[in-house]
Amino acid sequence: MPMQLKELEIYLNQLLNVDRFHDYCPNGLQVEGRSEVRRLVSGVTASFDFLRAAMLADADVVLVHHGYFWRGEDPCLVGIKQRRIAFLMAHGIGLLSYHLPLDAHPELGNNIQLARRLGFVETGWFGDQNLAMHGTLPPSMSNLKKLRLNVERILSRTPLVIGDDAKPVRRVGWCTGGAQDYFDEAVRLNVDAFITGEISERTVHVSRESGVAFISAGHHATERYGVQALGEHISQKFGIAHQYIDIDSPV
Repeated sequence: MPMQLKELEIYLNQLLNVDRFHDYCPNGLQVEGRSEVRRLVSGVTASFDFLRAAMLADADVVLVHHGYFWRGEDPCLVGIKQRRIAFLMAHGIGLLSYHLPLDAHPELGNNIQLARRLGFVETGWFGDQNLAMHGTLPPSMSNLKKLRLNVERILSRTPLVIGDDAKPVRRVGWCTGGAQDYFDEAVRLNVDAFITGEISERTVHVSRESGVAFISAGHHATERYGVQALGEHISQKFGIAHQYIDIDSPV
């Protein structure tokens, strides 16, 4: 059965508690499409390749983690932004985007979904707006090499790792996406390793000098799971068809 697009937005805004976050972009409905939703397509980023694939999949609305209208960018609808939004409007496809609220949701968010796939046992949250997590590793990941290989196997991507493979690891911190700025706080929490999507030059030296291993596992690769979980939740709750489409990114 179809549901109204506006009803879906209201439900998601409440579910993800968007009002509690100070974000770099608007969360919720960014581009209005047809009023009734029968088919939802989810993905990480609202790139043109993703939008074209969603159109071919007969999407009424797309649900993404990385949408549009980021703080500090040119607000004019020209170039790439105009092409993307014009495509959505021409095909009557709505765009729902949730950034930090999707990272932090305790059941459907990127961080908890990544933890469950990697086998981490979460013990708490930290960082600005409680976006990052920390926890413990199972005995099967008792050193950095075993942790590294598990990350590579689950994410189907070779991570960039700073640290000695033989290093014992028990406590881990993580935050999906571009969260290398949380590394200093993770070090203060006395974790043995920290996992995020990206790495900065300065991070290498902090890792070496602190003795805390750093794993850069890919921005896209670490943020594929929250939007899938949210899409499946919507499908099961409201009976809407859902399809996740992955547009690979090397970053």
